[in-house]
Amino acid sequence: MIIEMLSYHFIVRALIVGLIISLCSSLLGVPLVLKRYSMLGDGLSHVSFGAMAIATALNFSPLWFSLPIVTLSAVALLWISQNSKIKGDSLIAIISTSALAIGIIAVSITTGMNKDISNYLFGSILSLSREDAILSAIVGVFVIIGYILFYPRIFAVSFDETFAKATGANVGLYNLLIAILTALTIVLGMRMMGALLISSLLIFPAISAMRIFNKYIQVTMAAALFSIIAFIIGFYTSYVSEIPTGPAVVVTDLAGLAIFSIIGKRKRHRPIIAK
Repeated sequence: MIIEMLSYHFIVRALIVGLIISLCSSLLGVPLVLKRYSMLGDGLSHVSFGAMAIATALNFSPLWFSLPIVTLSAVALLWISQNSKIKGDSLIAIISTSALAIGIIAVSITTGMNKDISNYLFGSILSLSREDAILSAIVGVFVIIGYILFYPRIFAVSFDETFAKATGANVGLYNLLIAILTALTIVLGMRMMGALLISSLLIFPAISAMRIFNKYIQVTMAAALFSIIAFIIGFYTSYVSEIPTGPAVVVTDLAGLAIFSIIGKRKRHRPIIAK
């Protein structure tokens, strides 16, 4: 069955892109969960849907159109939250619902709710074109390299922002970097997971890893490994059972979280430490 599955070029292409997106999401999910920015992914996914819906209505390339829009939205979201009385989840809710509404309106007055728009909402990894796959791979590798290069600073601002400021780190700059990398990952993951499910790739692996491990580096590595394994299992299950890939991956993540939680209960719960 596996040999048969890998004999199709479009499946191999989808598998490679999915693995890259899963790895990017898991790496960024750890700092987002620790900083309590978990809903940032959900908010940006709705912005991405709105941008892709408008691009489809105007016959633009959805990925090329969405990348700068969602990136600028992440920058604006971070800036407004730091310079406005509207904070955190309230601001994300305002931006995400507004973007979703604008996208639906743009679709309703032009092309209507066609198959492409449904794919953006619910995901359809097998609909990836060759151009989309190449762009996703390039941007995905850029995100991974950026995360590795700036890992010490990302770790510092994620674990203890106050201490990072005291050591002279430009906290605002590295928070901005995290937001931009997250925005890029969200756009890439839209085809695979859809706007309604993409945030699960950011949250589930990090929370699952935290059920067992309490050292930052261990949590990061475990989240990455868990995300990759969960995607492979979900992808294979979707092929065998003929169900959508996105929901299959999320259910696999959920099962993994349940298992990790049961194992974690046998260990003494300790907070995440900087090692």
